Amino acid sequence: MNRHSIPIVRTEQQVPTAVDYRDQKEPFTRPQPVRPPAGAPNVLLVMLDDVGFGAPSAFGGPCRTPTAERLAADGVKYTRFHTTALCSPTRAATLTGRNHHSVGFGVIAEQATAAPGYNGTRPDSAATVARVLQGNGYATGAFGKMHQTPTWEISEAGPFDRWPTREGFDRFYGFLGAESDQFSPVLYQDFTVVDPPRTPDEGYHMSEDLVDRAIEWIESVGTMDPDKPWFCYLPFGACHAPLQVPDSYLDKYRGEFDHGWDRQREITLERQKQLGVVPPATELAPWSGDLPHWDELDDDHKKVSSRLMELYAAFLEHTDDQVGRLVDRLQELGALDNTLVLYMLGDNGASAEGGMEGSFNYLAGLNGYKQTTAEVLERFDELGTPASYPHYPASWALALDTPYQWAKQAASHYGGTRNGLIAHWPDGITEPGLRDHWHHCVDITPTILAAAGVPAPDTVDGVPQKPMEGVAMNYTFTDAGAADRHTTQYFEIYGNRGIYDHGWTAVTLHRAPWLMATYGLKLPAFEEDRWELYDTTADWSQARDLAAEFPEKLEELKQKFLVEAARYQVLPLDDRTVTRNAAPHDRPPHPLRGRTSITLYPHMYGLPEKAAPPLFNRSYVLTASLETDGKPCEGVLASLGGHFGGLALYVADSKPVFCYNFSGGGRTFVRPDVELTADTREVRLEFEYDGGGIGKGGTATISVDGVVVATGRIEETTRAIFSMNEQFDIGVNRGSPVCNDIVGRFAFTGRLHHVRVDLPGEGRPETAEERQRVALATH
Repeated sequence: MNRHSIPIVRTEQQVPTAVDYRDQKEPFTRPQPVRPPAGAPNVLLVMLDDVGFGAPSAFGGPCRTPTAERLAADGVKYTRFHTTALCSPTRAATLTGRNHHSVGFGVIAEQATAAPGYNGTRPDSAATVARVLQGNGYATGAFGKMHQTPTWEISEAGPFDRWPTREGFDRFYGFLGAESDQFSPVLYQDFTVVDPPRTPDEGYHMSEDLVDRAIEWIESVGTMDPDKPWFCYLPFGACHAPLQVPDSYLDKYRGEFDHGWDRQREITLERQKQLGVVPPATELAPWSGDLPHWDELDDDHKKVSSRLMELYAAFLEHTDDQVGRLVDRLQELGALDNTLVLYMLGDNGASAEGGMEGSFNYLAGLNGYKQTTAEVLERFDELGTPASYPHYPASWALALDTPYQWAKQAASHYGGTRNGLIAHWPDGITEPGLRDHWHHCVDITPTILAAAGVPAPDTVDGVPQKPMEGVAMNYTFTDAGAADRHTTQYFEIYGNRGIYDHGWTAVTLHRAPWLMATYGLKLPAFEEDRWELYDTTADWSQARDLAAEFPEKLEELKQKFLVEAARYQVLPLDDRTVTRNAAPHDRPPHPLRGRTSITLYPHMYGLPEKAAPPLFNRSYVLTASLETDGKPCEGVLASLGGHFGGLALYVADSKPVFCYNFSGGGRTFVRPDVELTADTREVRLEFEYDGGGIGKGGTATISVDGVVVATGRIEETTRAIFSMNEQFDIGVNRGSPVCNDIVGRFAFTGRLHHVRVDLPGEGRPETAEERQRVALATH
């Protein structure tokens, strides 16, 4: 069997055939399914989101993770494992075995540009580990956050090549964006948008749902084909903001963080030394940037900061408990011993994206709107519940990355890139314990393939494959004293960059990770960045900068970074964040394809924000073609975003309403006192933007059958983004509601034919032929 080419071509049986079946002497045999080599294990790859090295108790942190501790007790715990410092890049590198820029993911999917290392499009020459295992006879399933599908391909037109079920997964259940509301997510099952099985009031939480689905799938595969191994990928949305936890976890950590982040760093480092996950001589790395220390806060700020950290700790414990439910079920099924469990406690360092003071709705911060402690205090008791979208202050990220400097996005320093990893496989790990071998998430795919006994293929689906750029870690399963095999690795995210080479690291922090919305921000030129040098064989935590002592070594490593950057498509460097693809030449493809109008139908699944008609910083018109059938009616006509930012045109008590939910705080309603009649055929919302910059106001006008019935002023509009996972929906609400008038799906109870979106300005409007096609399709 030639496993170097996927799909595997089986040799056909050569049997002499008789004319009459009665005379057939040699029996025929049926084609047999492809199977992996005998003894190939099941594989469970668990990935947590935004969990720093110093967060889980398994690595000395304050957040209780009993499942991680349990797996580490008779498994292997890696103390020098690394990620890329950001979500999509880590996932792309982990699932392909190639560096993130090599596969087009130098940044998150939503910020893709045309540059090869940043285009957000995995090349066919870098097939995922799921596709390779699938081609070798594994069942494959993914449950959770799949943050790698190009946003412009998330529509019913596709193409679907880079959706999970076309990237090697037989089954998929989860979400496609950067983050999600844990209580009201927009979920996909394979290619179809589906509703969560319960409501928040009924106790729904997404982490529990994902594990339920994973367990059901594993049970089904094992029941129907006990000899078929499976690969289960379980990338949680937790513990990425929003910090939302079930009621039973809200008070688990009350008062446990009142000592603050400075003291927490000291406590965590002491525990890490006791556990042996850092050497006894490890020092706390210097405090990062201009973030405040605990004793600089007033009492209100301390109260809010403590509470937000309590929620994060509860969120992580809850997530680890869900992993525990899955591990328990594997044990009950007798499958745990021959399952390679790879438990990645984080896809990057802890997140500093909550800003200096933390937030009740951190999406406001992504738009550049500052939230104050006083605003959070006003809704203190709602933190962690479905009514909140909170994140902790950036200083907590430094404590959760103890003993290292910086945090998520800082690809330069280990605070952004070092994460805990646990491998558990009783049938394959002969020497459990700690490992201080230096490894990177690009090594996960080679490790899985080696465990399965299958090679990295030369071709997949007819496409020659790039060589693996990672190094298999399996040698560490049986030899704790083996020499390191991953000896050189570059890092880069948003211009923050570094290189590791045989124990030395050269790093430079170009932009602080809490500066998310870079509107008008003046960043230094790359050549002005100051590089630091560390000997991490003696200085585990990058605490002592040796740049002045060894300038020749520093220059050598800086040059090596440039060589690696050129080799892996890192260049040209780009330090933009939310404005990265704002320029015309950088804009990714869009379903509108230059049109200024589009007609959407209620039977269509919602469009993610990046694929929806762009309604930010411009005028627009929403025109709903409908019939009331002469009865009272209600429901959504068009809705974009959700509870923490968005807009909606809907009908309540038979009256049309427009709600603008400003991400910076506050809702504006335009409510005419006019009911729709039996003759009503059209409801129109026209928003006329003031212009003169981003985030300005405008005037909203509602018309019914061409007659103006209400006008209202929107003083300020959201600058860039309502959400990461909500949708533009027609005729129904999915995800969280824009306002309290919208309850549940709130489907329109009349007959909604379609909603046309018009965007005055340059571009191509719908043609007469296209509009005629719409009319024919709806009558």
